[in-house]
Amino acid sequence: MSHSLESLVVQHTRRLPSPVGTPGQGAVAARQLDAALMTVGFKLSGELLERLSGLSVETVVDTAARTLATVRASVGDHVRHNAYFVDFPANVPDTVDFWRDCVVRALADGSVRPGLLTESSAGAVNLLTLPSYGRYQHTYEELLAAHDELLAAAGDRVTVLHLGGELADEVSALYLALAGSTTPPGDEHLADLEALAAVCADGPQPGTIPVRENRAVVNRARLAAGAAPLLDTVTDVLRLACALSGGDVTLQRPTRLRALSRPVRRALLAGLDSVVAAAPGKLADVPVHREMFKRLGERLHPHEYPRWPHAAEVFAVARGERRPPSFDRRVEELLGAGDVVGAVGVLVDAPGRLYRALDRLLRMCRTGQEREAVVAAVVEAAPRVSGRVVLSVREHLHNRTGDGGGRRVFVNRRGRAWVTEDARAALPQAERESLIAALDAEIRRRLPDPGRLVVDPEMLDVALPLSGRATAAGLGVLPRGSLSVVDGELLRFFVYWKQAARTTDYDLSALILNADYSTDCWLSWTSLTAVGGEHSGDITEAPRGASEFINLRLGAVRGTFVVPQVNVYSGEGFEEAAESFFGFMLREGEQRGRPFEPRTVRMKSELRGPGRVALPLAFLRGEDGLWRAKWLHLYLRGDPNANQVEGNRVSVAALLRGIVEREQLTVRHLVGLMAGGAVTEWDGADLPDGPVTYIGLERPEGLHPHSRVFTPENLRDLIPE
Repeated sequence: MSHSLESLVVQHTRRLPSPVGTPGQGAVAARQLDAALMTVGFKLSGELLERLSGLSVETVVDTAARTLATVRASVGDHVRHNAYFVDFPANVPDTVDFWRDCVVRALADGSVRPGLLTESSAGAVNLLTLPSYGRYQHTYEELLAAHDELLAAAGDRVTVLHLGGELADEVSALYLALAGSTTPPGDEHLADLEALAAVCADGPQPGTIPVRENRAVVNRARLAAGAAPLLDTVTDVLRLACALSGGDVTLQRPTRLRALSRPVRRALLAGLDSVVAAAPGKLADVPVHREMFKRLGERLHPHEYPRWPHAAEVFAVARGERRPPSFDRRVEELLGAGDVVGAVGVLVDAPGRLYRALDRLLRMCRTGQEREAVVAAVVEAAPRVSGRVVLSVREHLHNRTGDGGGRRVFVNRRGRAWVTEDARAALPQAERESLIAALDAEIRRRLPDPGRLVVDPEMLDVALPLSGRATAAGLGVLPRGSLSVVDGELLRFFVYWKQAARTTDYDLSALILNADYSTDCWLSWTSLTAVGGEHSGDITEAPRGASEFINLRLGAVRGTFVVPQVNVYSGEGFEEAAESFFGFMLREGEQRGRPFEPRTVRMKSELRGPGRVALPLAFLRGEDGLWRAKWLHLYLRGDPNANQVEGNRVSVAALLRGIVEREQLTVRHLVGLMAGGAVTEWDGADLPDGPVTYIGLERPEGLHPHSRVFTPENLRDLIPE
């Protein structure tokens, strides 16, 4: 268990908990570890190297094995990445020539030829029936032998691992940070929080747990430790029941509730009873998850506990035997009657809902007096609204400049995206600007005094993580909407997947679009070569894992946008496969090496979303000629089978246009509010002597130990409560 906890700390913080062992002469082994780490793009900080050097060789070797395994997995180097074409990216054939060669080889095989002739007599040949198509024709060792060693380049990624504190302290700090986060976590981070909550149940707890999903996980740990759960809505109890059943605490997917022990049933019923007794209006939340509450009632047996009558009311509402007071119905009745001011008067008691209804309220106003009432209510309620919601509404208002005719991009909680035309009327300009100023003032009031603020310029265009679900788990991953400069000549995408139970075929493709979002060309299994690029070849099954690559020389690309995508052609979806991830590498023109070289990996993200088409990110050529990555983390529904880049290029182009034309709130915005212009942009050279607030992609060596540091791993902490 301690080893898995150590791995979580390294993944989330880039700190290695202080190794424990007998003193000794471990300097040589520590330097060997440092050298091994550099082959996968990592290195030890000076402080960590010194600490390891003073320990025994055995301790260093054990630490090295665990650390190498963790960082190799973080870049995708824990698996073997073979390519169909052994010389890739050299000697990739023309697509039609390759298909013809596969047919010729099949005709030469006496066991295959009769069936192929019968099939071809119908006028078509199924590539999947050809023995040499879609299956590796060489071993991984033969692939390695075909490639020269990778030449070192100044642009290769180097991620520094820093020395942490004692393991227990690091685990506790990570638990408190994740549990107390103001932004909802992604599925992978929620699973990490579950593991941490289980071992931290008896330790320090966060003062508040703003995110409901986090609260469910923590409550499960509290119950296991014999402590009372933290509940303030009836839905909190339902989420806790799902957590106890190993199900989905976000309530987006149905959970099969397990039988619960009598002590747990009593705890849940007592919690329900106290919530409803304190605020009967919270029964209005029951119909939203009516069927799940029915199932919960079957597990809790509320009729056996008459001393908690308010808990029984919850299940009476779920069965339709009682009609709860409906907050939303009151608001809708007032809006239906055209009484905007009356609706606002009700919504001020639920400031979060007021903020989410703001756009609609402003569009319904018919007079200046009504608009003034809406603006006044929003400003008055601002201190009672979470910082994440305030920033989300601020971003929304910034983008509401048009009067229809644009595109609205919708992204649900799990990353599935779709686009529609925006038919909404424009918001009144004066009120929109007044609200933006008021929301900025509220965020400025909440932000702490940073003292001396030092910022890495590359961090300024990183989007604020207003939802953890806007970021996939992995290495070098930034929130949806972020921009980052691409500083290599060769761009290489990769996807790896391993099927769990049935034959599964994923296809890596890259769509190249012009400035007007029309199609220029694409690279895929149907187009192995195109301007400036090569595809590594189609793999159609992955019982032991499979990889596909696309190599692209950015200087030769004619278009303005490059959109890599992963299509599920057949078999298991991204959430069903045993493993699936995407990433990209950057190389200089003269670098050689294998198709996959871990120290050139700039980003690796898990593919675990819904839908059958994954869009991790896109690459945009700016007016200055530089290429930048635009982070998407999106999934399209796609078709059940046979998804291809040719078939979804129109929907992908429409979605990309909606994302690109929307302006995200970035770190630059918060820095401006926090610093008032007094900010030092770090040039990578000398660092200040004293403590600073540092915001950057990596924690630099030599930073004062009492500095407060924000990197992508903990950027959520920059969002004020």
